[in-house]
Amino acid sequence: MKRAIFGLLWALLGLLMLVLAGWAALAMWFRLPLPDTMRLVLGGIVVFLALVAAVGVFTSKRRLTLGIYTVAMIGVLGWWFSLQPPSVADWSPSVARQVTGTIQGDTLTLQNVRAFEWTGDNQANEVWEDRTYDLAQLESVDFLMSHWGSPAIGHFMLSFGFEDGRHLMWSVEVRRKVGGQFSAVADFFRSNTLVIVAGEERDIAGLRSNIWENDVYLYRLRAQPQNIRNLLEAYVEDSNALAARPRFYNSLTSNCFTVVLKLMRAVDVKTPLDWRVLANGYLPEYAYDLGAVDTSIPMEELRALGRINERAKADGLSENFSAAIRVGVPVPPPAQTN
Repeated sequence: MKRAIFGLLWALLGLLMLVLAGWAALAMWFRLPLPDTMRLVLGGIVVFLALVAAVGVFTSKRRLTLGIYTVAMIGVLGWWFSLQPPSVADWSPSVARQVTGTIQGDTLTLQNVRAFEWTGDNQANEVWEDRTYDLAQLESVDFLMSHWGSPAIGHFMLSFGFEDGRHLMWSVEVRRKVGGQFSAVADFFRSNTLVIVAGEERDIAGLRSNIWENDVYLYRLRAQPQNIRNLLEAYVEDSNALAARPRFYNSLTSNCFTVVLKLMRAVDVKTPLDWRVLANGYLPEYAYDLGAVDTSIPMEELRALGRINERAKADGLSENFSAAIRVGVPVPPPAQTN
């Protein structure tokens, strides 16, 4: 029995070594600035060492094979943790600038607010502006989901509404370089940095609904005014921190989990662990179950009413875009104060 237990433990260790070697091979493939052949060779060497070590744990050469494998992995991990996200690069125009802001009393001043006028895919009149907002007029927060394929995958955006009719949208995005392509796998391996974009809805949401023709859904949120303000201030704080210290983008964590936690705190509900926090395409259903959106109608009807594509295309990215996309979208009852 004792021998069987030790055998199982060594087998699990071997499996762990193989998994770690697989990760190392992918990391080197996506991040080493070497020709493809060299990256394949180096990745293959690491996987080969893992195979030898996994078998070697059952032989008299256990210490030798484990030692060689350990030295190799220490080298890979040392290289991996030495990688630093760049602050300057040939960024794509839509993510060329990181928004920053200051708050003095009720006045929010933002630098680098995006207000692009899109005419086609990767074609726009590029406009970046400094703008001020009166936080005393802050009255609503909505979230939008953009889907381009599987319903389990979506892009999450928040939009803050003011009494004067203006809306300020925030989007956590990949800061890709010119010519860069989307790759969910590559984004797990520090291939791109993170950027927080703030701008007009007809730019950030309209790009997705009218130009890319993604399916875009809008949901009005139930939240107390002070919580809405706290959420907006948290976005400003995160943006300033990101401008001061760049971070790598991660497909799993950068655009989902932490944002959802902040959002749920804003609508004043507890945030239980749920698989939909990670499969962010199902966040609307999660918000519905938590009572953060209008629950007086079935979720299927709420989703249908929240789809903005037809209204957005009929509007044509005009200055009336924010009002047009909200026509018919249910507004939940006000949140009760504690």
